[in-house]
Amino acid sequence: MRFSVVLFDLDGTLVDSAAAILGSFHYATETVLQRRFPDEQILAQIGGTNLTHQMQLLDPDPDRVDELIRVYREHNDPQYSELACFAGVVDVLEQLRGEGRRLGVVTAKRKPTVVRVFAGAGIGKFFEVVVGSDDTERHKPHPEPVLKALELLGAEPHEAAYVGDSPFDVAAARAAGVFAVAVGWGGIHRVEDADAFVETPRELLGVL
Repeated sequence: MRFSVVLFDLDGTLVDSAAAILGSFHYATETVLQRRFPDEQILAQIGGTNLTHQMQLLDPDPDRVDELIRVYREHNDPQYSELACFAGVVDVLEQLRGEGRRLGVVTAKRKPTVVRVFAGAGIGKFFEVVVGSDDTERHKPHPEPVLKALELLGAEPHEAAYVGDSPFDVAAARAAGVFAVAVGWGGIHRVEDADAFVETPRELLGVL
């Protein structure tokens, strides 16, 4: 076993949420700002920092940011109960747990959203720890969320890998001193500059 601890990003890594996220951003900006931003601009910022900062990049006015977040979550949160894992992900999680690995989730989503995903997709049983955007002051690409997960697990960086789909995930992993694995199936980002790059969930077993 190369890594006894494996941490995962949520969106675009475990669950297929690209359409839900993009649709909710468009709904919020069109409702609040009467403006539609290019898909590429929205997708580029997904997975980094937190929702507040993402909305500030679209409009710096604090009042409009608060409204953007409210409308976004009103549209987005219910969809997270219906998201499915990417094909092959559950099988890999089962095998990793069966091998005695300790698994966790480090995500820019809030804990209540993760709970919805876990319930809907039936994957909560695999994870010992979840670090969401409401658990740390600083967010990816800062290493604090990854280091928080390791602290909760009582693990050291050299024991762990972090699996994600975005440049924010890779940067956070490297800054935390853990092995960075980028995945190619998320549909949000394309990041190959990592310690390892995999095209299918099954390939994770060969690098972890």
